[in-house]
Amino acid sequence: MVFYTYVNEGVFTLASVTLKFGIGASEEAGFEVSRLGLKRVLLVTDRNLMELGVAKKVVDNIEKEGVEVEVYDDIEIEPTDVSMVKASEWARDKVFDGIVAVGGGSVIDHAKVINLLTKYPANIIEYISRPIGLGKPVPGPLKPLIAVPTTAGSGSENTGVAVLDVKAERVKTGISHYYLKPTMGIVDPLMTVTMPPTVTAATGLDVLTHAAEAYTTKPYYARPRYSSPAERPVYQGANPITDVFSEKAVELVSKYLRRAYYNGHDVEARYYMMLACELASASFGHAGVHIPHANAYPIAGMVREYVPPDYKVEHPLVPHGISVVLTAPAAFKTIAPAVPERVAKIAELLGVQPESSHPKKIGEAAYEAFASLIEDLKTVPRGLKDVGYRESDIPALVEGSLKQQRLLIHSPIPATKSLLEKVFKESMEL
Repeated sequence: MVFYTYVNEGVFTLASVTLKFGIGASEEAGFEVSRLGLKRVLLVTDRNLMELGVAKKVVDNIEKEGVEVEVYDDIEIEPTDVSMVKASEWARDKVFDGIVAVGGGSVIDHAKVINLLTKYPANIIEYISRPIGLGKPVPGPLKPLIAVPTTAGSGSENTGVAVLDVKAERVKTGISHYYLKPTMGIVDPLMTVTMPPTVTAATGLDVLTHAAEAYTTKPYYARPRYSSPAERPVYQGANPITDVFSEKAVELVSKYLRRAYYNGHDVEARYYMMLACELASASFGHAGVHIPHANAYPIAGMVREYVPPDYKVEHPLVPHGISVVLTAPAAFKTIAPAVPERVAKIAELLGVQPESSHPKKIGEAAYEAFASLIEDLKTVPRGLKDVGYRESDIPALVEGSLKQQRLLIHSPIPATKSLLEKVFKESMEL
């Protein structure tokens, strides 16, 4: 391993969010809000969580501390630039000195953007990553944001990234900056027991791909040296610490996702899936992700008819974790020659031992490991055809993926047009 040269990068940063983790941790939300000295907070959630009473418990807990709470719950399941701007415009005239987000990644990402656009107003396209947006950095620190996740998936409570769908271009992208990181994540596995099976599967598969992609990104020392510390991005490449987090996250998903899917009230499974989520988010939130996540954005953005089970939506939707995992088997099979030992480790952790150390056999084992897990999660589509795509859609899907250069640059193998075409073609059916 090359630790440092004058040409390549020699430094990596770990800047994880402060986390409070454990059974019943959400009951300490009011204490943490009060500890930060907040007097009036905006609580961002969704209507389903309000109806279930999940968010109301957090509201009551905060109000017991003498803190005023105003609720915004008009959140879409998959965030868009339109919904984020709408939420930010609603909040702009409100008086609050901090934000509490109670929900999954969509809710937390909305809260991040509300925090940004109310503090530093601008057209949202200015902050969206290049080449879709202008990639303007966040000008300065934001208001305190406490994230209380209700899914074990996105890990948004632990990252400086907000993902959104740019509706006009039918493609997903993101806003990425250190200042978007929440002040604290309050992580309570009991908050996830209301997730139905398909939501459990989708979020759990997101955890798996976060960890596996972070583990196989180009390492930090393989990057050109940055001209100044200010230029060092959020996604910096794999490092020895993120490697440990990634391996453990894959191991936990392999052991507990099926259990959580088939029995939502299996608290042990929920506990370890939430722990896997935090490990994976701490990993990819520093190392980055690559081909499966880049492919996921056009898959989700271009959907025509597919409506997933267990999701309360009246419009076509490919949930993020499903859109990511659909091309993961082919993607990891394809990158195996570049990082054979790491892809082999992922396959082994998922329960499939490669027949030999030959990259082809390693790639086949990784494909089998991902496909087997997907098959066991019965409501997860078995390929792109199951969500309505045809081979004639591949050129448009590739074009959408190529727009995600902020992700593709982390691939251990050049993510060329022909390579992406191959991955999409092999992902039509699993």
